[in-house]
Amino acid sequence: MHTRRSLTLLVATAFAFVAPLCRAAQPLTAAQALSFVRIADLRFSPDGAQLAYVIASYQWDGLPRLRITTLDSGETRELTPPQKGESSPQWSPLAATLAFLSNRGGSRQIYALSGSGAEPIALTASKFGVEKFHWSPDGRRIAYLARQDTGPDPNEGAQVADLEANLPRLWVMDVNSRQTRSLGSAGLRIADFQWQDTMHLLVAASDRPRVEEFTDNLYRVSTSDGVFKLMASPPRPFDSLLASPDGKQFAVRSTTAGGPIPRDLLVAASGESALHDISAPTGLAVADIRWRDPGVIWFLARDGFYNRILRMTAGKAASRIELPLSVAAFDVSGSGVLAFVGEDFTHLPEIFLRRPDGEIHQLSHLQQGWDEVILRPARIFRTPGPDGFVTEAALLKPAVAKPPLVMLVHGGPATNYIAGYGWETAWAQLLAAHGYAVLMANPRGSNGYSEEFLKANRGDWGGGDYRDLMSVLGAVLERGEADPERLGIGGWSYGGEMAAWAITQTSRFKAAVFGGGVFNQQSEFETEDEPAADEWYFGTPWEHPEVFARNSPATYIRAARTPTLILAGENDTVNPVGQARGLYRALKHFGVETELVTYPGEGHSPRRRTNNIDMFERILDWYDRHLQRRN
Repeated sequence: MHTRRSLTLLVATAFAFVAPLCRAAQPLTAAQALSFVRIADLRFSPDGAQLAYVIASYQWDGLPRLRITTLDSGETRELTPPQKGESSPQWSPLAATLAFLSNRGGSRQIYALSGSGAEPIALTASKFGVEKFHWSPDGRRIAYLARQDTGPDPNEGAQVADLEANLPRLWVMDVNSRQTRSLGSAGLRIADFQWQDTMHLLVAASDRPRVEEFTDNLYRVSTSDGVFKLMASPPRPFDSLLASPDGKQFAVRSTTAGGPIPRDLLVAASGESALHDISAPTGLAVADIRWRDPGVIWFLARDGFYNRILRMTAGKAASRIELPLSVAAFDVSGSGVLAFVGEDFTHLPEIFLRRPDGEIHQLSHLQQGWDEVILRPARIFRTPGPDGFVTEAALLKPAVAKPPLVMLVHGGPATNYIAGYGWETAWAQLLAAHGYAVLMANPRGSNGYSEEFLKANRGDWGGGDYRDLMSVLGAVLERGEADPERLGIGGWSYGGEMAAWAITQTSRFKAAVFGGGVFNQQSEFETEDEPAADEWYFGTPWEHPEVFARNSPATYIRAARTPTLILAGENDTVNPVGQARGLYRALKHFGVETELVTYPGEGHSPRRRTNNIDMFERILDWYDRHLQRRN
């Protein structure tokens, strides 16, 4: 499924509250580039005195760690034991008890922490682990999603596809007594749920679990009888189900124009089926939502290369919260204090607090060892395309004239590059530190722009999006900002697919990197997990084989001549490893220089530090081998 892939303005000013990451020049190594810390899932305690959040880094093989910071003192406690992973922090609504998911005891269970000196205790003992959970509004019960203990073991014995016993069930547990019971009947594929009030839950689920399409509806279920009653059918796909604090309204993130991903914020009164798009006037794609007061909704919106926070009060237009950095995650306290993860091209992510009077100060100092590393700023520019679309792009330039250039393409396709520092931009910064200009574009099909722009690549991967990329590249070369004889291309997932596509369409690129991408659309559709998103783009290969062939690099591979490095995780279920093997076999057959490297135990987004460092070193060596001048 392509829309999950994600493995992203020139802001050269160092803000007063953020130390610039430029002291003295030091070559950026692959290990250093991957030593950054990501921050997510910020959660204020009910009294606003503490902030829980999740951090992750390749230094810990991507395992998420849970921390709590007391805001007045700045004292921070890390909860997660070494070599374990913890996530999804949620405070009890009426007490200073933090619940979270942890694998510290084996399978992932709900744990609870009460008091600053206490140790977490397990609340559940589900045989196959817990997928997600939510506190009831009164803090007395927890609803959670887990498979039945009597179901078959997913790691042993024969595995039967679409077995009803494998579907997670919805359970409600009394926190004090630990008594637990399931709600509803078997046969539902539950995607999401939220408490509406102390006696009712809202549930996003499908009663056709064998159908691999977007078939979810919205149900209301009473905890007294467990009966699921159909309440609404939001436009599909939809997610981010949320109830207002007073239970009188609910919201989902959906699509009002039949797009491939949820991006519009739809709200309705409880008991009504008609939803209203309240984000439409902003024209922006909604990424995350907070609802702390019945009359006020805060949301994170994608606006090109920047993520912004907007506040919407009932009956009024949304107002933008002015922040100096792009926002990766956020939360809002009951008193209106905004906690956000801020970043851009020259500032690694850190947590900041913005008080209601607008004062901002830095709370965290998670990024260590970067003081002598130069991160290259980006020049943001727009390029009109041949058919009316305008493409926004960012160019990172090294301190050399006429450098070789590598064009990187993001995953997705319905994602976008942002002004920040993640895995894809670490790739870019590593290349820039070693003398490459790096071009990162958001072609048609990218999120963060209009709905029309997002949908413009339907059934047309390698058509208009490829023309957008080449137009942006042409604009850079016309300005003399790179050497036109030393051009490379690369990317992961959809970006890897576009690299494979490009080498079948032009000989301008002298080196390519294909990571976790698609070579043959039909075989990928037939073997991937969750093909519903691809069906939106292409239909099915048995009904529209010509569309799948037209959008496959495999169809045109005999024209390829570009040396290509191919990388993939052996356990990738999004774009199975057979796609990488197919490209490798084809390039070998036609006599094209190629190298295939696969990583056992890794999925679509490799997590282990050693594997990621190995990938980055191989990528840099591949471009150096083919794009750097030899004396």
